[in-house]
Amino acid sequence: MKKPPFPRSSSRRHFLQTSARLSALFATTRFPGIFAQGTPSQRVRIAVIGLNRGLAHLDSYVQLPDVEIVAVCDADERRIAAAIDRVFAKSGQRPAGVKEFRQVLERPDLDAVSLAMPNFWHAPATILACSAGKHVYVEKPGSHNAREAELIVAAARHHRRLVQMGNQRRSMPLFRQAIDELHAGVVGPLRSARCWYDADRTSIGRGKSTPIPAWLNYAQWQGPVPDRPYVDNLVHYNWHWRWHWGGGELANNGIHTLDLARWGLGVHRPKTVTCLGGRYHFNDDQETPDTLLAGYDFGTSSVTWDGSSCAPRKAEAHPLVTFYGDGGSVALGESQYTIVDLAGKTVRQMTGATDSLSHFSNFIQAIRGQATLNSEIEEGQRSTMLCHLGNLAWRTRAALAIDIATGKLQHATSEQQRLWSREYRRGWEPRV
Repeated sequence: MKKPPFPRSSSRRHFLQTSARLSALFATTRFPGIFAQGTPSQRVRIAVIGLNRGLAHLDSYVQLPDVEIVAVCDADERRIAAAIDRVFAKSGQRPAGVKEFRQVLERPDLDAVSLAMPNFWHAPATILACSAGKHVYVEKPGSHNAREAELIVAAARHHRRLVQMGNQRRSMPLFRQAIDELHAGVVGPLRSARCWYDADRTSIGRGKSTPIPAWLNYAQWQGPVPDRPYVDNLVHYNWHWRWHWGGGELANNGIHTLDLARWGLGVHRPKTVTCLGGRYHFNDDQETPDTLLAGYDFGTSSVTWDGSSCAPRKAEAHPLVTFYGDGGSVALGESQYTIVDLAGKTVRQMTGATDSLSHFSNFIQAIRGQATLNSEIEEGQRSTMLCHLGNLAWRTRAALAIDIATGKLQHATSEQQRLWSREYRRGWEPRV
């Protein structure tokens, strides 16, 4: 299979902020559509791996012309048959059901994989898929730790594969219009952005050691991470709140709004990161904080992320992100954005549909050579790094100083250096 040159980044400021020759090449080049052996000229053949969030992937791909879902895969065997039936009901296609991720990558008839596995799988699976010659759509955050954020970008470059991250608002017309207005100066020069996330999560309790359910291949589910005993409050969601598997609410939901904030401000790397908070609401197995305030100083502007997982603060009615400029503010909500002047008067409010189909469509069109990725993995991981740095600041109870030229920590302690990466199950260490 001929390997394509790199796609362009969707960020209008990407070229100005990237000085390396390779990134400059990446930012300015398209490539013709490249397809699996025997695939018709415009048909894209794809496998979806991880069939919880992955159901949304299936529902989107079946709506796109000349896209064939050839396989579905999950460590939970109950999900496989249900996903096959779902695809058949919506499209008449009956994909193969596969239990082992690496068996999917062996298929010569496959152009791309769409990964909706747990966070700790994102980078290792993407790196393996790129090395197998597949393009990749990977859910946010795309990496479990800072080192993986570096490696996943390196793999896309080395294997010259398209990798789209699943921060879907990058493709939604309403949000693209709002960001365009910000960049055009609708409220003047921008000075800061504030992000919020509120939820009403309950206690996860104390997990009990029980036999592994017959429907779960637990070794396959854990995949690249060192083995830990099975407990009954881990699968399929509460792994988010244990550092061994997850990255807490910052990596779970913070990535969405921090990405919007960084995109709108047109900034790349922070020079200082702080993070305060704790696990205040329940005494249970959760290790990650439920209340958090992360701060990022970019030198010319700043971002804060205010998370409250267990107290929904309904009276406050927060937007997703508010941008503050010299001439007013712009508040981005789930389906609208509002421009307000310095006197507090609403200048204009815009509404629009915000479904994720456009993001999957952008990925497919990029494979065909008809578009550039709206959230190419390097751009996506710049936002994900804000989550990793916030967690690192919280876990080490320190303000982090960042070298904005390299993204590395300045004066890192041994604990910070250790948390920059992680341990892997033997034989699963990601390699580019």
